[in-house]
Amino acid sequence: MLTLAWPWLLMLLPLPLLIKNNASRDSDARLHLPGVAGLARPKLQRTSAAGRKTLLLLWALLLLALSRPQWLGDPIELPSKGRDLMLAVDLSGSMQIEDMVLNGATVDRFTLIQQVVSDFIERRKGDRLGLILFADHAYLQAPLTQDRRSVAQYLREAQIGLVGKQTAIGEAIALAVKRFDNLEDSNRILVLLTDGSNNAGDMAPDQAAAIAAERKVKIYSIGVGAEAMERRTLFGRERVNPSMDLDEAQLQSLANTTGGKYFRARNTEELEQIYQAIDELEPVSRDQQSFRPSADLFYLPLSLALLLSLWLALRGRHRFAEAQP
Repeated sequence: MLTLAWPWLLMLLPLPLLIKNNASRDSDARLHLPGVAGLARPKLQRTSAAGRKTLLLLWALLLLALSRPQWLGDPIELPSKGRDLMLAVDLSGSMQIEDMVLNGATVDRFTLIQQVVSDFIERRKGDRLGLILFADHAYLQAPLTQDRRSVAQYLREAQIGLVGKQTAIGEAIALAVKRFDNLEDSNRILVLLTDGSNNAGDMAPDQAAAIAAERKVKIYSIGVGAEAMERRTLFGRERVNPSMDLDEAQLQSLANTTGGKYFRARNTEELEQIYQAIDELEPVSRDQQSFRPSADLFYLPLSLALLLSLWLALRGRHRFAEAQP
């Protein structure tokens, strides 16, 4: 069905007529000065009846566009069962290390996470997802929502160093726990992706995990990074461990404390293992909800108003050229 978001704006339709009537009443109240009555006044071209109707139509089109016409689709029932997942993604400087392989090409860790986790988000039909980005501090990028497309877009738009260079794992956990506080029937799952150890923030990870366990929040921690890579030195090529800073013991402890699981993501295949683990969780029943998809149509009357304005401008220019001697 066709509807208007702000239909009250159409009450302004008669405004040009009111202004014209007031101007007509005031036309006879001009100030007459002695000695200047005979001065010639500039000859103004009166707008024709057709021109006035055209201007009124232009005004109506502009008001219609401002009223935000929308097309509402049929109601769509949302899934009544699902999980509540908060994703906490590390944006520290070490995520720039290029030790991962995606589609046969070497990429940095964050590029791999963006690709794999975005696909993971798209597959979470019926689940509510939120996004936390953390480095020096943790920030809520998206609250829990069923709008998977927006959450995936926020992740794709994130950049390394956006919120600092260090790693505040404890703050990320605490922020996720806080967002789960208002939920009663919920799985309360935090998926934590990092490639380092906690070296920033105002809360220790163990303390945050204890609070998470008390609030029934499960942490599924993922340690990202390869165990070996080659690099060039003055003495040739050598193999190094790019994941020396990854505190696997701590990530394992966080998962055990809260009843979750720890995953080691050395490559794409291992990172995708979390799909199966979360799919095995029992979804929680929710109240049946529905929504009606909408599409804005304001551009239609606005386009007509623009075309009409151009036509009036060209017409006025043509008349002005004809009136020249």
